Amino acid sequence: MGKLGRAGVKLTLPDWKKEFVPDAVIANVENVAHGKCIGVAQIMELKSAGVEIFTGGNHSVEGKNATSILADETIFITRPANMSPSLPGKGVVVFKKNDLSNPLLVINLVGQVNMRQNYDSPFHAVDKILETYSELTPYKIVDWHADATSEKSIMGWYLDGKISAVFGTHTHVPTADAKILPQGTAYISDIGMVGPMDSIIGVDVPKSIIRFKDQVPAPMDVVENGPIEINAVLIDIGTDGKAVDIKHLRKILINYTI
Repeated sequence: MGKLGRAGVKLTLPDWKKEFVPDAVIANVENVAHGKCIGVAQIMELKSAGVEIFTGGNHSVEGKNATSILADETIFITRPANMSPSLPGKGVVVFKKNDLSNPLLVINLVGQVNMRQNYDSPFHAVDKILETYSELTPYKIVDWHADATSEKSIMGWYLDGKISAVFGTHTHVPTADAKILPQGTAYISDIGMVGPMDSIIGVDVPKSIIRFKDQVPAPMDVVENGPIEINAVLIDIGTDGKAVDIKHLRKILINYTI
């Protein structure tokens, strides 16, 4: 989420990579530029910090460089698969790495409940993707960008046993329900954001209070100072594509230098 989110990644990810040695690092980046879109400089900043795969959400196609970024074959980047097919980008990427025995399939979906746009069915979209890629690799992950926890949970259960992991994004608030479902799919309703801790999901608190209390428009200014919260999940997947473990990671940075 904005400037502090990018700083949080740069200040934390290198240490986590040394500690946990992940095979792949995925980050949702739809709020990476000014809190509401994607940008070339911001994507490159995260890439240099160690992020390898970039997923999106309802703000993915916003920003002056969104079309070129989403079409760039040198960046492993998605936008939700159930967005209009007329929009730039794709809803799935195949991530290949020399030290991986099989590629990683990353699918991006956006919910329909409480979202401003009328998106196509994410269930039908993921079914079509799995029909196409079912035999490619046992390792399949879904970034499930949705608002309602009920809709999020339903998708997790729907994909249980078909997907290695379903992780929720969009609400910016971490949930305490990381688990492995009965058929072997790791699930969490929302990982939580990386960004300003003293904020309302990343934006200015006083102005947010005005919007809700007085019901009048107020700027949604992204907070650019103060403590940073860093949220992530560490997922362990077996050779059969079933999840072995999922852990929620959280760190708070108070004294730091950008």
